[in-house]
Formats: sequence, structure tokens, C-alpha cells
Amino acid sequence: MVDVILGLQWGDEGKGKIVDYFAPQYDVVARFQGGPNAGHTLYVGGKKTVLHQIPSGIFHEDKVNLIGNGVVLDPVTLKRECDTVKSFGVDVKKNLFIAERTNLILPTHRALDKAAELAKGNEKIGSTLKGIGPAYMDKTGRNALRVGDLLDKNFTTQYIKLRLKHQKLLDSLNFSEDITAWEEEFFECIEFLRQLNIVNGEYFINDKISKGNKILAEGAQGSMLDVDFGTFPFVTSSSTISAGVCTGLGIAPQKIKEVIGITKAYCTRVGSGPFPTELNDEMGELLRKIGNEFGATTGRPRRCGWIDLVALRFACMINGVTQLVMTKTDVLDSFAELQACDQYLVNGKPENCVPFQMTRVAIDPVNKKIPGWQTDITSLKSHNELPEKLKSYISYINSALGVPVKYISNGPDREQIIETI
Repeated sequence: MVDVILGLQWGDEGKGKIVDYFAPQYDVVARFQGGPNAGHTLYVGGKKTVLHQIPSGIFHEDKVNLIGNGVVLDPVTLKRECDTVKSFGVDVKKNLFIAERTNLILPTHRALDKAAELAKGNEKIGSTLKGIGPAYMDKTGRNALRVGDLLDKNFTTQYIKLRLKHQKLLDSLNFSEDITAWEEEFFECIEFLRQLNIVNGEYFINDKISKGNKILAEGAQGSMLDVDFGTFPFVTSSSTISAGVCTGLGIAPQKIKEVIGITKAYCTRVGSGPFPTELNDEMGELLRKIGNEFGATTGRPRRCGWIDLVALRFACMINGVTQLVMTKTDVLDSFAELQACDQYLVNGKPENCVPFQMTRVAIDPVNKKIPGWQTDITSLKSHNELPEKLKSYISYINSALGVPVKYISNGPDREQIIETI
């Protein structure tokens, strides 16, 4: 049996904490897509840490953690993460496994990412410059090096061949970058990676399923950044939705049971691209300040706005979401009035659907005003203790989406989660 946890907005929904919370109920936690452009923030023993590629179940020593083939893996970032995890007393060589079909991010991918973003000028996508896009392009172009290739005696020859291809592309973009230091660190971390548990990921996880193990598939980024269904071209390069679990781990669709979608109680976005409910005013700045809305990977200020129920309905539909977790509910504690976008005006006409190309139309949110609860909920432990106005907010979202909000997060700590049903 496989359950899925994924974000329903533009990422940064707080997936790391939620996976960490649910992990004790599972035997295996597996990342199925994305790369070091993800930043999953957790608080372990009151200490903040951010994971970029390692599954968020790593701090539960009795759990197996798998990096799946749908991920693009940066060995340098992985080594740093492993060092951080080990500082908490966790033995990564015991409970971290990496699928041999996982594609590698090379130093030249980072250079290509930077060159491509500079070439776009004022039309930048807002890339994290981690080499994600170029790595996925090599995957679809059938040029990539994969983790399993590290065990081949000809790996260095393969690397040099691909590096020359990349250099030709960089030359064509008139881009020059000294990557000598990057390469030195890369090959040092390659040696570290070779010492980890490299497995045939699809057989590995299907064997666990056949033995009755419970699997939690962890996504990165968010549904509105999906390469097919997101706000193209301002998207990531992988399939961030539940369908990506099958291709990113090598499991069959009928193995998936619950799809747990995560949404903030409001909405944020890092980088460029459409954001219909964005607040470019004092209210947006207040949300950013109270919610400490800065990117876990980049540190960039997040754009903030009210919850977008049109986009959330779309995300629930394409993912087959069965239950919701609403995070950062406590950020709204001090607001006398909230708003929720339940419809768009697209070129002046009412619409309940996400448009094909948001950048080609004028979108104005139609917002419903909702009373705030103006109560500190951070110390509350049960649904019965919640303010009635917060219960009404939850009921409104349940009704608008047709999917139940089963949990809310009322603070950053692992224990600050309340079951609402």
C-alpha cells in the first residue's frame, strides 16, 4: 500500500514537517521527483534543519528512506545533507537507499542553468540555479549519467564525453564560468555516494509492497509547478503530481491509496510567474513577516496572498486528493478579516477553471470575506479547543473543495498538528 503526500500550491506548503509527522505510521518514505531546488524544513529536538534531497523520514531511525529514480541528484548537496543528518546521530548508511536509475546533476548542469537564465533577460523563470532543468533535459534527451553509472569503470570517460557536449552549449550561449572548484568537490562527493546503498529502486520498493510494508511517497515543489499542469512556463522540470509517483518510483497506479494534499491557510509563491491572489500591499507584507516567508533553499522573499480555491480545486482534481492538511493556520491568528478566492474574472468574465495560459489573460480574483478568529491557537491540542470562526473557515474550505481538511498545523514544531475530523 502506498500513500502520497504532495503540495497543492506553488511549493513551500510545509511538506517536510507533515511527512515527518506521518512517518511513524509507515515503513518506507520515498522521494519520487525534484532535486535540491526543494527545501523541506523540519524541527528536530527544537532545532531547525532543511532537507533538499533526502526523504523527510530520515530522522526516524527505524524507517527506510529511498531516493527514487524520478529525482535528479546533486552529490555535493547530498554529502552536505548527510553530514547534517549525521550530526543528529542518524546513520545514513543504515537507512538511506538510492535508486540506481536516479539521474545525476553535474557541475556543467549548474553552469547551463545559469547561462540559460541570464539569456532570458527580463523573462527569467526564477530558477534556483541548481542545475535542475538541464539535468532533466539530459534525461529526456537520453544523455544523462545515472547513479548506477558510478559503479561502471568507464564512468569518468562518460563524464568527460557529456561535459564536452555541455561545453559546446555554453560556448553557443557565449557563457564562461570556471567550474574547476565545482568539479573537484563533485568528484570528492562521488566517492562518498559510491559508499551509500545503491539499489534497483523499482524492485526494492515493490518487494517492500509485496511484503505488506506501508510506503509514504513524498513529493517536492507543488502541483501548480508541475511541468504539464502548472503555470507554464513558470514551472519546475518534473511531474510534481500524484501521477509522478508511478514513474518516479516504478510502482503501479493501483498500489496508491490515500493522496494527502498540503495547502497553506493562505498562499505563497517564490520566483516569477502568475499568482492571481497576490497581495502587493501592507497585508501581503504582514503575511510575509508573520509567516517568515522566505525560501528554504534560496532565502528569497516569498510572494504572499489569500488562499486560491480555484487553483486548489484544480490541484485536488488532477491529483485525486482524498484528504487535506492545512499548514500555517496560526499565521492568520491576528487577522480580523480573511479572504478566499472562490472564482476568477478572466478578461472580465466569471471563470471557475484555471486558464490554459495564465500569462495571456487578465485574471482578477473574486474574493469572499471571512471573519478571522483573532485567537492564539499555537498551544491548542484538539479540534474541540479551536475557535468557532476557525472551524467555520475550515468548513468553508471543505465545502468549496469537496475534500476534507483532516489536519491543521498550528505552529512549526512536530507536535503542533491538530486532527479536525
